[in-house]
Amino acid sequence: MTDNAIEIKNLKKIYDNKFEALKGISLDIPKGSFYGLLGPNGAGKTTTIGAISGLVNYHNGSITVMGYDNKKDYRTTRKLIGLSPQELNFDVFFPIKKVLEFQAGYYGLSYNKSKERTEIMLEQFGLTEKRNNSCRELSGGMKRRLQIAKALIHNPDVLILDEPTAGVDIELRHMLWDFLKKINQDGKTILLTTHYIEEAENLCDRIAIINDGNIIINDTTKSLTEQNGHSKILIECDEIPDNLSIDGFQYKVDENQIIIDTSSPNKNLPKIMTQIGKLNLVINNIEIKKTNLEQVFLKLTNDKTTIK
Repeated sequence: MTDNAIEIKNLKKIYDNKFEALKGISLDIPKGSFYGLLGPNGAGKTTTIGAISGLVNYHNGSITVMGYDNKKDYRTTRKLIGLSPQELNFDVFFPIKKVLEFQAGYYGLSYNKSKERTEIMLEQFGLTEKRNNSCRELSGGMKRRLQIAKALIHNPDVLILDEPTAGVDIELRHMLWDFLKKINQDGKTILLTTHYIEEAENLCDRIAIINDGNIIINDTTKSLTEQNGHSKILIECDEIPDNLSIDGFQYKVDENQIIIDTSSPNKNLPKIMTQIGKLNLVINNIEIKKTNLEQVFLKLTNDKTTIK
């Protein structure tokens, strides 16, 4: 039995206009992971999740979900996946309760089970008081909550989120983050696409970056920031001697501050302080400025238009 929730092998997709959206990508998403798929607009993110969930046909390659082929065993894989697309996809004239009950029935849940799961989702997403309201009466944030509740109504093993917090306020965004962290800790595998780089950095334990139909990097979030960027250690002193020397590191002096470039600041700080300590300098402050995921993303994609 595989340890991966999703396995993608040499996946290719060419649209009717000859546009090659995916150029043979391969990706393994471990069970229980919170996996981020990032990329500029048009890079292939939405095509990839569409192929996984069965909404997009692909020409070559294979996709398995929890060990099941998503073409040969499509009925099984559809039930294993909950998809929350970027575009809202429910009838705005239906009451919230009915939207969830119908969605549960679509996945084959019994009448009683549909009622039970609907009540759970209404409670978890703070929609109980609005249960009989039509969807058009909801705020943008509530509609986004309903969209994710729909994706979870049948309690799938894998949750796929395409821009889940687009257009919501900061308070709701953080509320959704807390909820998603909890269900991930409970064992739910989550695949996230987002333009909010802070969101991916905050939530995801692994990240793949796709650009022009190719996976250009795939690693843990921590390794991405450590290995693809340079952090800085800033040491502020009363006085810095002209003959300052710190072996093994690139550094510069700016007035009363020593600025040291390093890819692993936490690991290298003790080594640096051992050398500086021998100089008997009076240290007033030490600050570490780490490379963040947004800087890594821009560096790898050379894209400056997709960060929000």
